[in-house]
Amino acid sequence: MRRLFPVTDQTADRTADAADAVGASGTSTAAARDWSLDELAEAYAYPPGVLAGEATWLRANMVSTLDGAAQHDGRSQPISNDTDMRIFGTLRGLADAVVVGAETVRLEGYRPARAREAFAARRAAAGQTPAPAIAVVSASLDLDFSLPLFTEPLTPTLVVTGAAAPADRVTAAERAGVVVVIAGEGATVDPARVAPALAERGLTRLLTEGGPRLLGQFVAAGVLDELCLTVSPMLTAGDAQRIAGGHALATPDQFVLTSVLEEAGFLFTRYRRS
Repeated sequence: MRRLFPVTDQTADRTADAADAVGASGTSTAAARDWSLDELAEAYAYPPGVLAGEATWLRANMVSTLDGAAQHDGRSQPISNDTDMRIFGTLRGLADAVVVGAETVRLEGYRPARAREAFAARRAAAGQTPAPAIAVVSASLDLDFSLPLFTEPLTPTLVVTGAAAPADRVTAAERAGVVVVIAGEGATVDPARVAPALAERGLTRLLTEGGPRLLGQFVAAGVLDELCLTVSPMLTAGDAQRIAGGHALATPDQFVLTSVLEEAGFLFTRYRRS
């Protein structure tokens, strides 16, 4: 892994080391060095105001192929790689809650987030639970509450829904030990109210992993603070979804590039709202 942007003294040192390490094969061994989880955690740290509990921050983590596909055969795993998954785990290790759409929960077979020893001290010092909560956004609550995501979480799973959600499904969720969070006055969820509703429960470092429909709703509502986008060096063609779906914005929302890491042709980028 190497940092391409922003350029720092560390970037220059690693580039020089990589050049020195190129052997007869033409392969740079230094450039391929894995970053430690501590290094990744520092690279993806939340802004100081968020860490101090003064603000709420909603970041998204998505992967896309060169031709814009966010999935292959309905799942993101085929277009990912090991380093992308390490970053995935790091972002979870830093978050208070992982916000995800109900359809993604069903398609990806979501399970509870697990506690990881590598992040235990960092989370304890920040006053976080051992593992992030999973917050499932669902208007209908058409979910199987007997699944491990709801029956075996280290940190109680939440379901974010509207005030007019089906009463029988709300009851079923609560009987299963699920925490029901209201974010909207009607039958659907108001994306602009998701982060504030979770913040009321002390969950301010938020990570959404999609799917594309939910991310599109956050984008349309203008509430996404940061996008962590892995650009996969693959082409899939076909008609797979993009990372964000839904209605197009009247005016494109401008974000600013803040970081680029690279490994094996994969680009691990970060963009923040300008």
